[in-house]
Amino acid sequence: MLSTILAKKIIYEVGKLFEKDLIIVNTDGEIIASTEERIGDYHEGALLCVQNLEKVIIKESDIPYLKGVKAGINFPILFQNKVIGVIGITGEPRQIMPYGELLQKMTELMIKESYYSEESQWRSRMVESFVLDWIQNREWTTEFIERARVLNIDLEMERLPLFIEWDQDSTFIFNTIGQLKRVWEDPRGRDLIIQWGSHRVLLLHGQITEKNSLLHKLEQLKVFIETTWGVFVRIGVGNKVISRKLGIGVTNAEKALLVASVENPIVFEEDLRLELCLQEIKQTTKKEYITRILDPLLEQKELLTTLKVLFTQHLSLKKTAEELHIHINTLHYRLNKIRELTELDIKLVPDLFQLYLAVCFLDEHTKKEIKKEI
Repeated sequence: MLSTILAKKIIYEVGKLFEKDLIIVNTDGEIIASTEERIGDYHEGALLCVQNLEKVIIKESDIPYLKGVKAGINFPILFQNKVIGVIGITGEPRQIMPYGELLQKMTELMIKESYYSEESQWRSRMVESFVLDWIQNREWTTEFIERARVLNIDLEMERLPLFIEWDQDSTFIFNTIGQLKRVWEDPRGRDLIIQWGSHRVLLLHGQITEKNSLLHKLEQLKVFIETTWGVFVRIGVGNKVISRKLGIGVTNAEKALLVASVENPIVFEEDLRLELCLQEIKQTTKKEYITRILDPLLEQKELLTTLKVLFTQHLSLKKTAEELHIHINTLHYRLNKIRELTELDIKLVPDLFQLYLAVCFLDEHTKKEIKKEI
């Protein structure tokens, strides 16, 4: 329980608060952490502390009779009503007694925090491993069902999988799952939140709520993550599935996430229409299509941007000009130039659709290239 690494960490942290020499000793009487060069030394006073289950005061007159000691006080470190080590503070006993008792309580508190943090991380890893098997398993073995019972995971309830993804790699995820669980109100403890790569988490929503209520809750979570860590968040929501079909729900959540963007950061799979069809097209086909349709514009960033804004403004020339901060005549000039270079006219529905489809593919390709870089 009291490892050398943890002992050194405690000495480092509490050493900032106490201008005294400190030691931590294991139950065999060996010093395992110290503010001075005493690591590995035998400390007879600490061993007495372990054996008697009480603090040991060492005076100057005791030093000749106890091996490896200095004047000071040794306090037992208790965890779950057991002595797991000793913390000692050097100095004149009457002067350091108040500091020593505070030091003892601080040490025990840090050990408790470390224990519960490790326990939480262990459970998170077990849940993560279980969910991966859950998604891939077609048959539920006795061992699989027993793992669910031990982890207190209900396999009978329906689940709504959703992905939460941010726009950059971040080490904060290792310290964040617990915070997300607290922000994501789940009083019955039905939902599961697990790490899914370096910039994504998978949330298995167990308490199926009305869509608008869920959307509101997701918007609040999105704001919390973005304001706390300064990242842009996208969310893809799958469809409600029975436990044995969890893999299908997760796949659908990924489809929704792929469509999520700055303009539409929270996407429900059930709302996908054209996007659902486009995702079935091979990437090689999409790249070839982009080249055939937009190749003349790929080096003409001004024209390409104009085309994209035209689509985001739902073909309104007035709003497009305003968004681009250009005169309407300049917009007409650019659109004519696009027609000349692509040989496609936005006034004709088939041509318009071809251009729109190419822009959709290009935006999707751009997002994937950005993800590779982060």
